[in-house]
This record gives sequence, structure tokens and C-alpha cells, in this order.
Amino acid sequence: MDFGFGIAPSSTINLDKVDNARFGQLHNAEPDVYKCMACGSCSSTCPAGRFSGMSLRKVILALQRGKEKEAVKMLKGCMLCGKCSMVCPRGINTRHLILSICRIYNED
Repeated sequence: MDFGFGIAPSSTINLDKVDNARFGQLHNAEPDVYKCMACGSCSSTCPAGRFSGMSLRKVILALQRGKEKEAVKMLKGCMLCGKCSMVCPRGINTRHLILSICRIYNED
């Protein structure tokens, strides 16, 4: 009998199979990427975040999970205004981090 619905495909990520070579390159270029504690201060002050869905903490998490295309797509909404750098409690130079992510992950 067909009830018109089915089980959604799993969104589970096997972190043992994720290739984190590029994230390692990013960490070598920007050690601050590990300083981020995902507090959300950058996302809450981002003027582009309301309209484009830009969130640096989501970008970093997506990169760690191997979802590189999603992360790079999200970064296209960044205007590089620098407001996130001013409010970061860890003092991360977010603008420089974003530029490094774009440089490393757009090398195809």
C-alpha cells in the first residue's frame, strides 16, 4: 500500500571519510580558525546575514564536515565590511579568514 510519503534520505556525515586536507591547509594559513567558539557574535552583527544567510560559524562547521560547496556558496554573500572582526570575543581577523577560505577552496 502506498501512503504517498517515504523515509527521507539520511543526512548523516561519516567524519572518518571526510577529506580534511584543505581544512588542514586553511589551518596552516589561518590558525585562528580553531579559535572560533561558534558564539554567533559575528552572525548577529552581519548586515548581509539577514538577506543572504551568511554565517561564518556555519561556514567553518560546513568546511569541517566536508561540505565545501555549501560553505563557499554561503561566503558569496559576504560584503567584507569587517563588522564581525570588531565584535569577535576571540579577536579573530574574520576578514582575513574569509579571504583565505576563498583562496584555498576556490583552487580547482
